[in-house]
Amino acid sequence: MADSAPADLDPKGPLPDSVTLPVPGYFEMTQQVEALAFRAGEGLTDFYAGTGPMLGAEALGRAITADDRLVRRALKLMRALEPDAYLRFLIRYYEEGLKRFGAAWGYADIVTVLLGLSRALRPSSYLEIGVRRGRSACAVASAAPDCAMVLMDVWVKGYAGMDNPGPDLVRAELKKVGHRGAAEFVDGDSHKTLPAYFAAHPDAAFDIVTVDGDHANLGAAQDLADVLPRLKIGGAIVFDDTAHPKHPGLYDVWRRMVEEDRRFSTFNYVSAGFGVGFALRKH
Repeated sequence: MADSAPADLDPKGPLPDSVTLPVPGYFEMTQQVEALAFRAGEGLTDFYAGTGPMLGAEALGRAITADDRLVRRALKLMRALEPDAYLRFLIRYYEEGLKRFGAAWGYADIVTVLLGLSRALRPSSYLEIGVRRGRSACAVASAAPDCAMVLMDVWVKGYAGMDNPGPDLVRAELKKVGHRGAAEFVDGDSHKTLPAYFAAHPDAAFDIVTVDGDHANLGAAQDLADVLPRLKIGGAIVFDDTAHPKHPGLYDVWRRMVEEDRRFSTFNYVSAGFGVGFALRKH
């Protein structure tokens, strides 16, 4: 775990560099995301061996924000799911943005990013920390219906003042979008369930991992530290709310733990909404 922050420091406010963050326990990762990997072929020397996937997060991020079809797909997906106050807002936001700006909008959020990543990476394995009503999982499932999912949440009742029914609703939502793969639900505090899961599954590695659970700075950092070593080469880590006005420290966590790490190529959308960052693992 990370060192404790000073007692007078807001756990969700800006994060000074003087605060120590947890260090991920990286090990040699041999599994790759095949959709982005390069194979030199028999008789050829792979001069780029060890440099990572053929596509970087910067190029993929530009493609995602330039493609208004992803927003339209996100809108269609949200309309298909069980509504709550936030989903109704999001539908209206998508509709108005497309109406005003069309293909020039350049918008991204966690749903459009996961749709774009799933299209590019064609994931067979997905891990999510912070599931709530399953919108993010459904974005992946709609694009990769056979993807096996591990979904972790504490299922807080009345989260953000809205109903939070739990795994049964998420199972029903996944079924709506045509998910055929396995879906394993892990209930409890991720700071306990993640270490326990990886101890029980020492070879587990994922194509895409979404971290959208604990929003306290050190809690979010610990989630990242736990999952980053389990990301395949070419795999994507997605981190939500990098521009959230009530959680300014989350960007600091993302910057220090991912953007400044040469293991990753990174993209961070902060122009509108709550922001979202993602990165592709290079080695």
